[in-house]
Amino acid sequence: METQTPSPPTRARMPGWLPRAMVLALALFGLFLLGDWAFHRLTGILIILLVAFFISLAMEPAVGVLARRGMNRGLATGVVFVVTFACVLGFLAALVTLLVHTVTNLVKEAPRLLDSGVEWVNRRFSQHFTLHDLSQRLLHESETVGNYAQDAANNAWGVSTTVLGGVAQVLVIALFSVYFTAGGPKLRRAVCSVLPPQRQVTVLHAWDLAIVKTGGYLYSRVLLAIISAVVHGVFLALLGLPNAIALGVWFGVIASFVPTIGTYLAAVLPILVALTIDPIDVLWIALFAVFYQFFQDYILQPRITSRTVDVNAAVALIAVLAGGALLGAVGALLAIPATATVQAFLSEYITRYAVTEDPRIDQTASRKNR
Repeated sequence: METQTPSPPTRARMPGWLPRAMVLALALFGLFLLGDWAFHRLTGILIILLVAFFISLAMEPAVGVLARRGMNRGLATGVVFVVTFACVLGFLAALVTLLVHTVTNLVKEAPRLLDSGVEWVNRRFSQHFTLHDLSQRLLHESETVGNYAQDAANNAWGVSTTVLGGVAQVLVIALFSVYFTAGGPKLRRAVCSVLPPQRQVTVLHAWDLAIVKTGGYLYSRVLLAIISAVVHGVFLALLGLPNAIALGVWFGVIASFVPTIGTYLAAVLPILVALTIDPIDVLWIALFAVFYQFFQDYILQPRITSRTVDVNAAVALIAVLAGGALLGAVGALLAIPATATVQAFLSEYITRYAVTEDPRIDQTASRKNR
């Protein structure tokens, strides 16, 4: 009888698709790492392009008006940007002059303010401080002050580099803003040329909404700034503060373009000026700032922005916080017009239904039934 020898065990063979899948996975992972590296390297440029694009949207209504009246679009863009730059430079020049004047007055009035402060502390807390005692304690702490001064001197190069970098970024943003505004129709044509006709209509509609909301936000803020500058300038002039017009312009710009806390930040400079003249004016300025912030947020601003940037105050605050967390100060400034654009775009595609009367929704319904 013939015996059968057992056949050797067969080895499990690797599926043919597995090596290709592993190579593809490694390639995709490498592309992801490359894209992540490139994105972090190009984040600064992307932010510059985003800011320039929003600035071009804000300038588009004014450029469009001049272009429709027969002016060449490039020339219209130049006129609008030159006027805008002139206003910004004028504001900065007035601000620098105001700051220098305020610091000079504070230095001159510092001895009198210190005497008044020491006298008030002694009278209020039954102490016997003198300026000589304070100067001796300051000299005792001179080592600490010297260390701070040395650190500031060591960081002077870094600060100057940061300032120069900021100026360069502003110039690049201005350059791209001019390009985007002057070539707006060509840019829209280039974008639509790679889209099917139905998508082209949607993109152009969203583009128009962005122009309306961003331009409306800018012009409504300019109107709010003018009103705030006039009101605060008159108030500060009545208090007898010097440079009341310049302080009013400072108040108007900061209070209108810095959301929520702009008025309080703007009040710091007039308060410093008031300290050199009559400290009781500090109280009046602080009270007026609180009153005007309430008046602007709940009465003036809703009436002006209802047809341009109709964003709920709570939604606007959340948008500003989110924009600041993502992109810093730039994101905070662009958050409201971007939110208004998205809100307006979605409102045209979201179906809304009539709400039945219910006391849990509308308190007036329960009052009518009583």
